[in-house]
Amino acid sequence: MKELLIKYKSVTRFVFTFLIVYAVLSIAYKFYLKFSEGSPFYPDYMTHIVAIQSQDLLDVVGYNARVIPHPDEPSMKLIVNGKYVARIIEGCNSVSIIILFVSFIVAFSGNLKETIIFVLSGSVLLYVVNLLRIVVLSIGLYHYPWRSNILHHVIFPGIIYGMVFLLWMFWANRFSKLTKKNE
Repeated sequence: MKELLIKYKSVTRFVFTFLIVYAVLSIAYKFYLKFSEGSPFYPDYMTHIVAIQSQDLLDVVGYNARVIPHPDEPSMKLIVNGKYVARIIEGCNSVSIIILFVSFIVAFSGNLKETIIFVLSGSVLLYVVNLLRIVVLSIGLYHYPWRSNILHHVIFPGIIYGMVFLLWMFWANRFSKLTKKNE
């Protein structure tokens, strides 16, 4: 067993680092959610701000949108042109996907400055893509409600996870110390 750990030291280090960073960030996020209960931002600040920004973007592209707190669950109801089209829940705020992204980048780290810049710029990009995803999904649900299953469960997760994958590949091929060692 020891020989395998030595032979695959870089893989072992990557997996261990990824799991530690992912666990620490996920636990911190769970604490954030726990301490967000009862805050003036319903259901939590990040979900609330994503809902408001989605509403604003829908307004910019010509739809009359508004978000209101859902009375029966911790989410925001998104109403487009008077029609309830979606609910924005904690999972829609992009924090979980950003935690996954950051964990990979840190585990596959480059130099500190490049890592910090890439984590920040990639997180902002993922946040913006997520907002655009919600807006386009809402428009799709408004016009094609019978396509909700494929829109919500196939196409739009593919967009956000595809973006994460592309960012990971870009990072691994351009900036990672492991890639530079193999050159």
